[in-house]
Amino acid sequence: MKVNLKDYDRGTFIKIIREWTGLTQKEFGKQLGKSLRTIQDYEAGTTAYNIRTLEKISKKFNISIIAEKK
Repeated sequence: MKVNLKDYDRGTFIKIIREWTGLTQKEFGKQLGKSLRTIQDYEAGTTAYNIRTLEKISKKFNISIIAEKK
């Protein structure tokens, strides 16, 4: 899978990736070493994720993430 960050707002991006994996928020968080609450906050857009989180997602789920300026 290949996704471009500029095509989604912050919370939508994480939700789309999680739904693509077929995991619940809790399961997705466990795979990334994050709590259920953190995943909920990422998806709501109330907590910002960092580049390390994107790297984990990319490696764990074999996803190419493109980060370009909007």
